[in-house]
Amino acid sequence: MKLLSIAIPSYNSQDYMAHAIESLLPGGDQVEILIVDDGSTDDTARIADDYERRYPGVVKAIHQENGGHGDAVMTGLKSATGLYFKVVDSDDWVDEAAYPKVLETLRGFSAPDARIDMLVSNYVYDKAGAAHKHVMSYHHALPRHRVFGWEETRHFRKGQYMLMHSVIYRTQLLRDCGMALPKHTFYVDELYVYVPLKNVEKMYYLDVDFYHYFIGREDQSVQEQVMIRRIDQALLVNRLLVSQADPYAIGDVHKRRYMLNFLEIVTTVSTVLLTKSGTEENLQKKAELWAFIQKENPRIYKRLRRSLLGGLLHLPGPGGRAVMIGGYKVCRKIFGFN
Repeated sequence: MKLLSIAIPSYNSQDYMAHAIESLLPGGDQVEILIVDDGSTDDTARIADDYERRYPGVVKAIHQENGGHGDAVMTGLKSATGLYFKVVDSDDWVDEAAYPKVLETLRGFSAPDARIDMLVSNYVYDKAGAAHKHVMSYHHALPRHRVFGWEETRHFRKGQYMLMHSVIYRTQLLRDCGMALPKHTFYVDELYVYVPLKNVEKMYYLDVDFYHYFIGREDQSVQEQVMIRRIDQALLVNRLLVSQADPYAIGDVHKRRYMLNFLEIVTTVSTVLLTKSGTEENLQKKAELWAFIQKENPRIYKRLRRSLLGGLLHLPGPGGRAVMIGGYKVCRKIFGFN
């Protein structure tokens, strides 16, 4: 069994995928790199096959009909032989100094009686043209360099939630948690990092800047205008977050609090983008989203609606919308997203 399986979902990634792959090769034989060619029409498939030929037993090229990012992640998970599982997007990369520390830490949790459910590390918002690269770290919220449970977690600041970039899951936990990522849908990384939490108990935080999250391509899914164009996909994910995992069904109050805060952030972004678009159609979709949450899970609705952000999201009139959008811009500047 490999120590770590790393899936690289790749769609028309010929111009940048080599950087991601090369950053992972120093893991050697203890790592398997699963390049999932998601029906690409450029040279992605050829590049994947070439790496498999050059690094047999380490790199595996998997070809499938186009199913979208989530489907490629699920394909990688089905093929994984590693004890732990990580997703690295084809336009991102990992840090050469932090990578050996991550592998060394995972080796310490390879024995059956020592395994953890999730390893957390920092990630870097590597925004093109930005002089300062914002690092998302968790040392104020998580105990460092030791195994801990949810009861030892501290307050997460707004915007400090864990993303796909910051987590490595135990592979079997992902398979057992019932996670299903929809095809042809962006933003499924939110489901990936959220749904398995209901099964996560033993965690370890390695305080290193491991993952570089690149932001800057014009067609990138997290660009604000792209997100508005794909708002229906974001809304689908938002609804699935509410329906696939109920925080109020979890006994641990610390885990429940974190999951509710995560839902609050995702729903806030959806609501702000719908409002910023300014169309009557999207304002109607905003009302429908909140109506869905109220019907699907009244307790979640009450919690989100009564929060500070929930109050700001429902301020009436043009003035209320201006306050909401202004607050969103401040957060975007602080945290470096979009």
